[in-house]
Formats: sequence, structure tokens, C-alpha cells
Amino acid sequence: MTIELPSPPKIGMVSLGCPKNLVDSERILTKLRSDGYAMSGDYAGADVVLVNTCGFLDSAKEESLEAIGEAIAENGRVIVTGCMGKEAELIRERFPDVLAVTGAHQYEQVVGAVHEAAPVTPSAYLDLVPERDLKLTPKHYSYLKISEGCNHRCSFCIIPSLRGDLVSRRPDAILREAEKLVAAGTKELLVISQDTSAYGVDLRHASYPLKSGGEVRAHMTDLARELGKLDAWVRLHYVYPYPHVDHVIPLMAEGLVLPYLDIPFQHASPKVLRAMKRPGNDAKVLERIKNWRTIAPDIAIRSTFVVGFPGETEEDFQYLLDWLDEAQLDRVGAFRFEPVEGAAANDLPDPVPEEVKEERYQRIMEKTAAISAAKLQAKIGRTLDVIIDAVDEDGGATGRSKADAPEIDGEVFLRDAGHLKAGDIVRVEVEDADEHDLYGVPA
Repeated sequence: MTIELPSPPKIGMVSLGCPKNLVDSERILTKLRSDGYAMSGDYAGADVVLVNTCGFLDSAKEESLEAIGEAIAENGRVIVTGCMGKEAELIRERFPDVLAVTGAHQYEQVVGAVHEAAPVTPSAYLDLVPERDLKLTPKHYSYLKISEGCNHRCSFCIIPSLRGDLVSRRPDAILREAEKLVAAGTKELLVISQDTSAYGVDLRHASYPLKSGGEVRAHMTDLARELGKLDAWVRLHYVYPYPHVDHVIPLMAEGLVLPYLDIPFQHASPKVLRAMKRPGNDAKVLERIKNWRTIAPDIAIRSTFVVGFPGETEEDFQYLLDWLDEAQLDRVGAFRFEPVEGAAANDLPDPVPEEVKEERYQRIMEKTAAISAAKLQAKIGRTLDVIIDAVDEDGGATGRSKADAPEIDGEVFLRDAGHLKAGDIVRVEVEDADEHDLYGVPA
């Protein structure tokens, strides 16, 4: 007797914004897959399209609205979720045909909206939980979200109003997820949150039992140490330079955590930092960076900076450029200040003209590119560990060193690498460099 299985509804997904949004998308798709839905890689094949939006900047909102409009035009059956869900009236006014609008990390509401829009036919053969979570990243690296929300009230940011205050996951649950990811082939764990350094504050840094015995404290240092035992690269993102970050550096020297810190400094001028309501003592930070490099000489520090913040003078901006000369950060991103609806910074006096913002943006990018080029030139002739991301038909390969996070930092381009595959970690002899990338050959 042949059993004819019902064809499951197919779900399309457009995921915008930061890696935290990407993790949300993975969780939503995993739940839908376990409920019997199939996935569609294009609009035409989808019964419903989910658009996971970003609402951090006005430009990001516009990109999200354009994505919603495209999904409506190409498919017609669209559910909106993510940070812009807080602006449901705006979305419905512009796109009255959307099926539902939900907010950030509202997994149950999103799944419920999908069930209502495209019910799946119950079937014991289709309602199967996949062996592991569905991923939107390559098999060999995975984002590991350790908390939601943020307790800071930076004047230019509306994340707390979008995602709420800090809510940390239990460390034992994080470690179980990490173990499953590594068992499924993950070679690199990218730890993300809104504020990784604050992890566990809301849990009062309590300790939780581990299945293997012992316990682990809900604290960044303790969690990083335990993750470092899982035989995978561990990369820390969104790390505020709190004093206890100093205790993570020895873990890098021991090889438990990658010698890499993603610290959103945002500026260096004390006056601008006060206006931003950002913590930070620029002189003390420079001394700490010097000490970090003494303990872990290969540490790579990446950061982002805002130029043209209200009230930023030429003196403030030059202060930032001089600070960068001294700090010698490895990777730097910058963006022009952009008013965001609901941000306190919008009401600050002395806005910087757009042409001045642009001129300062070009200057900071020129400065940081020169620093990056000099640092990469110094790596020529060295042999580095590189994780392979892709191999082409011509025998070339693209990978990343320990100093490079996917999509935001540089890459390592290899020749004579046709025998490698994605996920391999190999020793590479560096032969050349430019402002952002390295070039080499497997050693």
C-alpha cells in the first residue's frame, strides 16, 4: 500500500539587519520546519514570505520597507516581524495587504501567524523535528546568542525600546546549544548579544549545574572559558570595555578564546562620549589596550565609530583621529550620525551639516585604512591559522584568519588550495597584503 503524503506549505524568509536578527530567523524557521513546513528559496515557490526587519536607523527602516514591498509585489502573502514590528501602524498604512505584523523575538506570534495563513496538513510523516536547528549561515560557523536587550540608554540608540532590557540566557542552556552546534560540524562559534560584557547581570551571576558535572557561573569570563573547551574557535562580539574584560585576555593567551575583541567604542572625545551617554575613559582604555597586547600579542581589536554626532567639533574629531593613531585598532567601521525616531540625540543642539559628516567620514576611513594596511603588511611572511569559507573550481580558496569575523572584516585569499573544503582550518603562509585582506598559500 502506497501512502501519498500531503505537500507541505513552503515558507520563504528575508532576513535583514544584524546577526542577532539572523539568529531569530533561524529559530523561527527551525520551529516551522519542526511543525512540518518546507522552505522555499524564492518568492515564487513560497506559500508565505516572512520578512524579518531591522529598525535601528532610518536607512535600515527604509531598506526593510523596500523588502516588504518587494515581497508583496513578488508573492503577495507576507508576514512582517523583527524590530520594525513596533511600527505596525506605519507598515499597515503603507502595505495594507500584509497578513500580520509582530515584534522582535516574538517567536510564538510569528509561528502562530504562519499557521493561520498557511495551515499545514497534520501528518506523522511531516511533523518531524530536524536533527539540528536550521541554519542561515554555512555549516562551519554559527552565531550563538547569549542574551536579548540592553540596559544602556545611549542617546543615539533605540535598541532598549525595540528589544527591552537585558535578559540573559542560562549558561547551561547556552553550552548545550554550543555542544550541539559543534557536534553538527560548527568550527567557529560567534558569541553575540546587545552587550556581551553585561551577560548574567540580570541573573546576578548565579551558578547553574552542568550535565557533565560541576557548574558554571552566568558571567562572560566563565562562559567564555567553558565554550573554549568545545574544540571550536570562539569569537566574542559586542564587548563593552568593562573592567572584567581584562580577565578574558588570559583565556586568549591560553588558546581557549580567539584573540579578537569587537568593542563598540563609538568615539574617543570625552565631550562627545558624555553627549552619547557612553561609558568610557579614553586614556585608561589606551593603557588597557597596551596591557592586552602584552598578554596576547596577536589580539585583534575591531570597533565602530560615529562621526558627525550633534555637537561634534573639528577639535573633537581630531581628538578621535589622534586617539586612533595611538590605539592602532586592527579593524574599524564608521558611520555618519543619522537621527533615529525616538532617540534622545535628535534633540541635542548643534547638528553637524551633512557635508561635514561626509568629509569626516572620508577622513576617518582613510586613516583607519592606512593603519589596517600597515598591520597587514607586517603579517607578510608569517604563517597563520585560517578557516576556509569557500573553494572555487580554479583551485583558489577564501578564508579568514583569527583576526577576521565573517562578512565584517577582511579575508585571506589562497592559491593552490583546491584540495581544501569549507570548514577546514589550515596553516597558511602569508605572501601579500592590501588595505583589508591577506593573500597566501597553504603551508
